[in-house]
Amino acid sequence: MSIVKNSYTFILSVKGLAFILKAGYGINSLHRIEVVMRYYSTRNRAESAGFAAAALTGLAPDGGLFIPEEIPRYPSAVCSSLGTMDFHDIAFETIKPYVDSEIPGGVLEDIIRSAYPFTAPLIETGDRLVLELFHGPTAAFKDFGARFMARAFSYLRRNEDRPLHILTATSGDTGGAVADGFFGIEGISVTVLYPKGRVSPLQERQIAGLGGNISALAVEGSFDDCQALVKAAFTDADLRKRLALSSANSINISRLIPQAVYYAAAAGRSVMGCANSDGEATPRDPARQGGRERPWKGGPLTMCVPSGNFGNLTAGLYAMNMGAPIRGFIAATNINQTVPDYLATGDYRVRPSRATISNAMDVGAPSNFERMAAHWSYGDLRRMIRGVPVTDDETREVIRTVYECRGYYLDPHGAVGWKAVDKAARNRDGGSNPEDGPAAILATAHPAKFAETVEPLTGPVPVPASLKKVMEREPKALTIPADIAALKEVL
Repeated sequence: MSIVKNSYTFILSVKGLAFILKAGYGINSLHRIEVVMRYYSTRNRAESAGFAAAALTGLAPDGGLFIPEEIPRYPSAVCSSLGTMDFHDIAFETIKPYVDSEIPGGVLEDIIRSAYPFTAPLIETGDRLVLELFHGPTAAFKDFGARFMARAFSYLRRNEDRPLHILTATSGDTGGAVADGFFGIEGISVTVLYPKGRVSPLQERQIAGLGGNISALAVEGSFDDCQALVKAAFTDADLRKRLALSSANSINISRLIPQAVYYAAAAGRSVMGCANSDGEATPRDPARQGGRERPWKGGPLTMCVPSGNFGNLTAGLYAMNMGAPIRGFIAATNINQTVPDYLATGDYRVRPSRATISNAMDVGAPSNFERMAAHWSYGDLRRMIRGVPVTDDETREVIRTVYECRGYYLDPHGAVGWKAVDKAARNRDGGSNPEDGPAAILATAHPAKFAETVEPLTGPVPVPASLKKVMEREPKALTIPADIAALKEVL
């Protein structure tokens, strides 16, 4: 049964409806009921939590990930207006049903406007669209989730005396975005774990160059090792007793939900046939800019998502199921192709991660696959997503040719996405078909963050102002082995 309240449509379970009727409410008075979104563990639906509890604890007590009991739908008026709405208004309409009654509307508006002095422009590059997600302070898509999370945490903990300790693992951009988002937030300290020698020099400066309430640990191992340490810390009873712990990885539902916003905004623009103008950080060389190979007439988008931990793609699935006009997704991975192999065979097999030039995607055991599998069946995922792996050689070639032919600089992750669209169009085997409509590649990080990989293929990359400041920092990190005892000792 649907309940319309404050222009939102909520879905009541049979159990919820039975409770309301038993309590003496009539059907005609349902509009007066305060409906609160509940969150369950991916491993146990017997216990539930509100948004605040799910966000502040990060990981469910049983080690599972929190998921909403239902994915809410946009009101029809919002769906039909996504192409003309302001980015902040789309953010409000997207996030509100997930936090309703726990973050008041006025507070949510303030959080959104403080978090997003930037947007995500959908720009044309020849015949292809690029959704640029690097116009925030750390020049990576993680800014959208981390900045909302930091401000939401500050509000949700406004009456708390006990300090909160954020523990997060990163393969590159998450750490910088979390460090920037939480830097200087009173009552919250952050420890970022990253694989030693497997992030770019600029990323390391973003992670370990702030100081203050931000600490960095260089782990002797892979990102999977870092992620395993964070999960082990959350399930360690002694550590949880000593510290109030939470996570800022995409395992945290409060970081994932805001990422649905830019999918909805881009999809709305595409249906209207309206791309955005270049932004200040758009990495384009006007002297080499090529024309369109074929006209873009607009329509529902196929979104190509460079994928490692699969939090970003999960957020896209949320936006699609809320009603954003998205045709489907391409999950573009490097040779760490756990999920593409699963989509092709139905066999989900975790394997050790392998190092590549698209290092933020070097994940062999993607955490958010657990969320995807909890929400949707294998058949559902096959209908919505096509998985395409891309090699380092293919990635380098795309960076070179896209610059030479179109004057556009791609970072290694965006280049994986670009190549995946090409490969998906050549190998149509069901699912989302880019040839049938416009395709947009999510450019998840600015190419200047990976200058050591990009510049030998293109020449000097223009550096946005936000990154010029970072280059002046001196990283300071403590090196530890990939061992929970070592992490506990530091904490």
